Amino acid sequence: MPSPEELAREKIDKLLAECGWIIQNRSTINLSASRGIAIREALLKDRDEVDYLLFVDGKAIGTVEAKPEGFTLTGVEEQSGKYGKGLLDIYPKWREPLPFAYESTGIETQFTNQLDPSPKSRNVFAFHRPETLLEYLEPNANLNTRLTNLLTADQMPTTNLWSAQIEAIRNLEKSLAVNKRRALIQMATGSGKTYTAVNFVYRLIKLVGARRVLFLVDRGNLGDQTLKEFQQFVTPDDGRKFTELYNVQHLQSAQLDRVSRVCISTIQRLYSMLRGEEIDPEIDERSGYELRESLWKQPPPVVYNPNVPIETFDFIITDECHRSIYNLWRQVLEYFDAYLIGLTATPSKQTIGFFNKNLVMEYGHEHAVTDNVNVPYDVYKIDTEITQGGSRVEKGFYVDKRDRLTRKVRWEQLDEDLAYAPNELDRAVVAPDQIRTVIRAFRDRLFTEIFPGRTVVPKTLIFAKDDSHADDIVKIVREEFDKGNDFCQKITYRTTGASPKELIQRFRNSPNPRIAVTVDMIATGTDIKPLEIVMFMRSVKSRSFFEQMKGRGVRVISDTDFQSVTPDAKTKTHFVIVDAVGVCERDKTDSRPLEQRPSVPLEKLMEHIAIGAREPELFSSLAVRLIRLEKRIEPDLRAEVEKLSGGKTLSNIARDLLDAIDPDKIEQHGGSSSRETADFIQKSVAPIATNPDLRNKILAIQRAADQTIDTVSQDKLLFAGADAKTSEAAHDTVRSFRDYIEQHKAEIEALEILYSRPFKKRLTEESLRELEAKLKPQFGPQPVPTLWNAFEKGGTRFPSALIKHKSQTRRFTDLVSLVRVALEREPILQPFEEHVRQRFAAWLEEKRAAGIAFEPDQLTWLEKMRDYISASGSVDREHLEADNVLGPIYKAFGEKLWPLMEELNITLAA
Repeated sequence: MPSPEELAREKIDKLLAECGWIIQNRSTINLSASRGIAIREALLKDRDEVDYLLFVDGKAIGTVEAKPEGFTLTGVEEQSGKYGKGLLDIYPKWREPLPFAYESTGIETQFTNQLDPSPKSRNVFAFHRPETLLEYLEPNANLNTRLTNLLTADQMPTTNLWSAQIEAIRNLEKSLAVNKRRALIQMATGSGKTYTAVNFVYRLIKLVGARRVLFLVDRGNLGDQTLKEFQQFVTPDDGRKFTELYNVQHLQSAQLDRVSRVCISTIQRLYSMLRGEEIDPEIDERSGYELRESLWKQPPPVVYNPNVPIETFDFIITDECHRSIYNLWRQVLEYFDAYLIGLTATPSKQTIGFFNKNLVMEYGHEHAVTDNVNVPYDVYKIDTEITQGGSRVEKGFYVDKRDRLTRKVRWEQLDEDLAYAPNELDRAVVAPDQIRTVIRAFRDRLFTEIFPGRTVVPKTLIFAKDDSHADDIVKIVREEFDKGNDFCQKITYRTTGASPKELIQRFRNSPNPRIAVTVDMIATGTDIKPLEIVMFMRSVKSRSFFEQMKGRGVRVISDTDFQSVTPDAKTKTHFVIVDAVGVCERDKTDSRPLEQRPSVPLEKLMEHIAIGAREPELFSSLAVRLIRLEKRIEPDLRAEVEKLSGGKTLSNIARDLLDAIDPDKIEQHGGSSSRETADFIQKSVAPIATNPDLRNKILAIQRAADQTIDTVSQDKLLFAGADAKTSEAAHDTVRSFRDYIEQHKAEIEALEILYSRPFKKRLTEESLRELEAKLKPQFGPQPVPTLWNAFEKGGTRFPSALIKHKSQTRRFTDLVSLVRVALEREPILQPFEEHVRQRFAAWLEEKRAAGIAFEPDQLTWLEKMRDYISASGSVDREHLEADNVLGPIYKAFGEKLWPLMEELNITLAA
């Protein structure tokens, strides 16, 4: 039986050979046999031996020290360093001491590059190819040295970058300069993470000479967004587009473009590529996070792929990295000998730990709101009886039974009571009136409480439990709003007709749809800037996933772009979470791999095989499911399965899966590591792995169980309104505003004027602008809508019914109305413009009663001055001159113009 050392050398021999090295004994040395030669037990000075001496193009370049599996490698570097200095003089060598040293057990390998400014060992998945080590010897080829010089190589351009992005790039470059190979950037959703990444990728390529950068995304449509970001990026120094200077590949197959400097891929596609397998395009559109949720404790390992050596990428950027560091996906990241840069809005403890606690940038939602990069949010809660407690239907009633597959409905009389809990809703039981009650409460309060004063439904995203639940919601939304198909659309993986990508584009850029219903597809990363309402009709247990879903609403948008899709709004000032399931109140945990899940859905089992998973536990579980399913299907369905599978029944497929993990069968094919066994396993799983039509048919058969439609229970609305935190925050904001007025009434001119009764002097635009600017540090970048929203949410002793003409559109002159109500000078909060119009109408009536009449042209000019006061707080000579109307107004009023203008300023703004 081989010793542990011999077993280790067998594995090392195999790995070296896969990495392009030819193994030779001392007795068979032929340095011209290949570009890369590894000589076993090569002689050194003082009769010493090194386990492997590496030669490239006939000259010694490095060493490999072999140790048995389980041996701690950290203390072996000194021994390797000694070997690198002890070469016999007869050996041709590239330089002395030798620049490269490996220590390996065949399972674990570490590498030291002595050319680094501060050489230290690092773990690598395999050995570098011979030509790569030779490249590392070229002048100025050392990446670590170039990174050290990065901070002095170029001045950071600040054009089109704001302070947090500049800080993130500077901090990352400082980290890279001291050779920290993992770094984490946390920036709030919507704060420009991808744009920041494109900036530093450009700097790494241009200034550091990065050969190739991998940009990993969570799903296919996010790859499209990332590609667009690179295509639109204008380089700050050259002025050309990034893609005019460098090739960018959006990986759509198993073939890497070797000339592209940037490769964009989903992590699941890269995993399949490393395993030498194609991936179903539908799986590429699924979230890697969803695919890994049901992984086994020991996922199928990534093995070395000679077509994709470990040195393929210099840098790997993993977007939404809190989703890609576990089990299956972690293997992909650690396969490459590359610097890892993580991007996330919601880092968990595990994420920070994976990146060695090297959090180079921390920029959360609250900070982003302060910088006007995100908008804040309110929570609006809707509770119903069935949502809270489920329901019971007594026996004897008729209920609908719906086929999950065809959605065909039939009647059935209950022969026993039907009782269901809230967690069974929209799974085993559907209560249409529960959905209708929630949607109706949302509809009835949308324009009075959620977005007061609006007439067009704000862009709304509803999260459903599954595809069937999404269908039910879409149907009821259209009915309750009395709108057509374009108004509300489902956007899920099973959307037919227009592709999900097209529907997302429409939802983002077109007036319709106003409401989109999804399950997970728009949950992360997807950019929908006009979105103002995020509605939860499904629960979420993961804190980071909830934050990502919530983050769909935080993005800012220009007024022009916003109004192009929502015409009755002026500025996006905030978004609203409508919580119909209590998700905001529920305790959530950091997302982790769900290793304790007792059962994994059939769909997930087949998906994992399709992307290359080959774990025995996976095969056996799927085989058992298929055998059970076989017993439930009718002959016509069995025939359809055989037709799709090339003549195999589900039991035949199950037997093939079990054969693929049978030790005797594996031994017959040459053992677990033989090529013949790999082909045998590949053939055994082919019906599942390579046949999406068969997978879909199996799922359709499995879903053919009935779903009960409870048409009897009538739901009742228990509560609809701002949640306690939102109401309390509104009270705090109003209280702070009142305190601010009291503290600064003598310092700020506008407050001094408004505090005095009657006005001692008129308001000016300058004084109101000054007040607005002074409020920003305490009440955010848009203090007027923030304060108005606080009053609307009940943050005053006046009932919200006394907030007149509620509207999302606020001007800086509305500070006048806010101050008056805060001082309790007026019981009604109304836009300043309306206040001015009312005062103007009353003033005209007073003049008429006093016998003063105005000519039609005079009345037109008076209305013009009224509008100046509405817009600026006052009107003066400068306003009239700026608009070239002073002459005609003076002609209409003569010298009476000046006292008349002052009277209007005092009266209308009072």
